[in-house]
Amino acid sequence: MENGILKERFDSLDCEFHFSGLNAPKIIEAIVICFYSEESARKHIKDSLLQLRCHFTWKLLIEDSEMPDLENRVLDEVEFLDTKYKMVTHNLLAYVKNLNGQNEEALENLKKAEDLIQKEYADHLDMRSLVTWGNYAWVYYYMGRLAEAQTYLDKVEKTCKKFSSPFCYRMEDPWMDNEEGWALLKCGGRNYGQAKACFEKALEVDPDNPEFNVGYAITTYRLDYSYGTPCNIKNTISLQPLMQAIRLNPENAYIKVLLALKLQDLGQDAEGEKHLEEALSSHSSQTYVLRYAAKFYRRKGCLDKALQLLNMALQATPTSAFLHRQVGLCYKAQMIQLKIAKNMQPRGQDRETLDRLVQLAIDKFEKTLALKPTFEMAYVDLAEMYAEAGHHRKAEDTFQKVLHMKVTDNHLQQEIHFRYGRFQEFHGKSEDRAITHYLKGLKLETMSLAREKILSALEKLAKRRFYRNVHVVESASLLGLIHKLKGEVTEALLYYEMALRMAADLNPLF
Repeated sequence: MENGILKERFDSLDCEFHFSGLNAPKIIEAIVICFYSEESARKHIKDSLLQLRCHFTWKLLIEDSEMPDLENRVLDEVEFLDTKYKMVTHNLLAYVKNLNGQNEEALENLKKAEDLIQKEYADHLDMRSLVTWGNYAWVYYYMGRLAEAQTYLDKVEKTCKKFSSPFCYRMEDPWMDNEEGWALLKCGGRNYGQAKACFEKALEVDPDNPEFNVGYAITTYRLDYSYGTPCNIKNTISLQPLMQAIRLNPENAYIKVLLALKLQDLGQDAEGEKHLEEALSSHSSQTYVLRYAAKFYRRKGCLDKALQLLNMALQATPTSAFLHRQVGLCYKAQMIQLKIAKNMQPRGQDRETLDRLVQLAIDKFEKTLALKPTFEMAYVDLAEMYAEAGHHRKAEDTFQKVLHMKVTDNHLQQEIHFRYGRFQEFHGKSEDRAITHYLKGLKLETMSLAREKILSALEKLAKRRFYRNVHVVESASLLGLIHKLKGEVTEALLYYEMALRMAADLNPLF
């Protein structure tokens, strides 16, 4: 090894020796001593860091392609969501900045979190600071500033000792469970189940804590709408948590508008609209209230009102994938209204209007996916609009993208198979492929609205084929299966017996 290279490495170790006056063996010996002492320190600190409870040790499931959308959503919350718990959001933003290699920005957000904690929780400063201190330690570790990382580890250790924790660097505390729950909740659908468990753990200790109840209510609402598609509104888990959260947070407009949507699901539109009007009359979290109010009016059929609210929200948060999709869904709903009004055969000016609405929807769904490439239902929406525009190749390619994505949620898988089956049945002219995907959806035994829609679609298709004498044995068997899954045993047996007789007639050796 040449002396120049040695000197460069030696100086970078920041040792107390000087290059001049040392011969090569002495230089090498000094380098080895410094190298191993630094590596030992790094290992010791890393072992301590792994014991912390903070964003870097919580198992937050985030795909690389989700990072831009996550950062946009967190930034929007910092600016537009009215809450006194913004230190939670700044801690998460610091973690996101670190993942993006922006450690100076991460430190800036940790400082903001620290300032908010000192302002809001002066009486419980050390306990409320544990997550922030843990994040500081990790960021400094990644920056190679080990002494500063150790300083924050020492702060955590001192607090753990003060409160008699059996661990050096971690404590069991409901506020830490709460902050972990919020971090998981903000990181998307694959984290919702664990987020719910965190809030439940916090509520076991303090069941009437307003913030814990808000987090739990929002999480259960998200689980009712896993990945943007209703799961099973007949057996909702979020209604009571939402009502409890409002009882403890009567001024929280964000929770009121979620309750309005849930009541709308349950057919209680008038009661839901009362909560919605209260939320809209508040000045709290208006950007978020507008987006969910628009969803309420879209589902009610008031599409112009919904679009007006969405465009107001987009002025504040133009990079929201959620909002762009909601606008696209409004255009899609207007297109459907027009087709129904014209008996599915619009002509002339109506046809031009319909084509314009389809293209507007396509533009919005494409924008949604540009902002959030992992938004599964946006691929389905886009594919259906491509089909509506006659771009069947594009529709097929887009469906294939989402069909090949790793989707872990059964409700969402069922919805995708249902919508692709409908595409094959009515646009692809392939009833066999439609049946294949309907059956794939039914194979997932989770009860959901999508599953009910699959049963209905498959029953209609099987009856149509049966009465047209198309694959009659298969069609009768499918009808038997459908009745069996619906719990109609007598009807199921009749169709199964019919299928067996027809199979015997077709093949005497059967």
